[in-house]
Amino acid sequence: MIRVASVPASHVYVRHLADPEHHDQVVRLPDPVPADGRTVPGGWWPPLMLDPGWISRNHTEFDVFHIHFGFDAIESALMKDILHELSVRRIPVVYTVHDLRNPHQPDPEPHLELLDVLIPAAAQVVTLTPGAAAVIARNWARAATVLEHPHVVERALIDRPRPPRAEFVVGVHVKSLRANMDPFPILDALSETVQGLEGARLQVDVHDEIFDPDNHWYAPDAGARLVRYGDRDRVDVRVHPYFSDAQLWDYLSSMSVSVLPYRFGTHSGWLEACYDLGTAVAAPNCGFYAQQQDCAVFGFDDTHFDAASLDRCIRELHGAAPVRARWAERESQRRELARAHHEIYQRVLS
Repeated sequence: MIRVASVPASHVYVRHLADPEHHDQVVRLPDPVPADGRTVPGGWWPPLMLDPGWISRNHTEFDVFHIHFGFDAIESALMKDILHELSVRRIPVVYTVHDLRNPHQPDPEPHLELLDVLIPAAAQVVTLTPGAAAVIARNWARAATVLEHPHVVERALIDRPRPPRAEFVVGVHVKSLRANMDPFPILDALSETVQGLEGARLQVDVHDEIFDPDNHWYAPDAGARLVRYGDRDRVDVRVHPYFSDAQLWDYLSSMSVSVLPYRFGTHSGWLEACYDLGTAVAAPNCGFYAQQQDCAVFGFDDTHFDAASLDRCIRELHGAAPVRARWAERESQRRELARAHHEIYQRVLS
């Protein structure tokens, strides 16, 4: 049995790397929970495993240290200390590169500094798409193993029939307007597109915390601008708290298309959830979303927006049959992911 300290362990991506019948020979330590209950916005906490002291105290409890994400607030100097402590304890590091650019940070440099530390130090580098692997090879001269993103929703929901719906609903969920989101040019274009499509409606969702002066995500001017889209014909704006998982899956199942309003990014769990539920996705060309799953692609990045390509995506998806995951496919994928990770852990330990 190989014991892995995953950072984090409770995220759905990491949980779904395990064999669905628990036949793999890997056990992942649970995430340590802060004694004072502190969290960051959205209910997550900075992983306590990312601390040289925690590693020193607990190094006999695990064989491999696998970093995924959750190190947004870590300085590169501290990351070097973490890696040094692991090296002293002769514990190999595996790093899965989910983000080549951090979607929560407007400035790419802090994340790049961490990649400059993590990628050369890892005994094994993993990523999700060939495009990301090519960037890693070009920028850090490391050969990354490419392993697909597993399913996000559970089997019962993948097997559940989609609810019947007469409308063609184009959804843009701007969440709490994280750094990589720029919904306004997207919404300007989509509010025009839906006017010319039979039975079409644009639904805009936003978290209510952007109207809370005491909240980290307080952005009243942007919030007011978003709400004004509701004055347009066939546009529905909904302000609400974070969805529970069940509410999120119901929301995505009610959408015909989910449009990702990202100026920059790399990969997306949201995209995978849409595929699980049979919701089409229109994704920007700034990342490697189209290498993850079959989706419509429009021009959108740091420097430009191609409104015509977005309009074209929506029109092509209007009336098209949804593409959806089957559990047999996702189950087989999970077994392969479990086998591949077990082999990686065996290799770095040897």
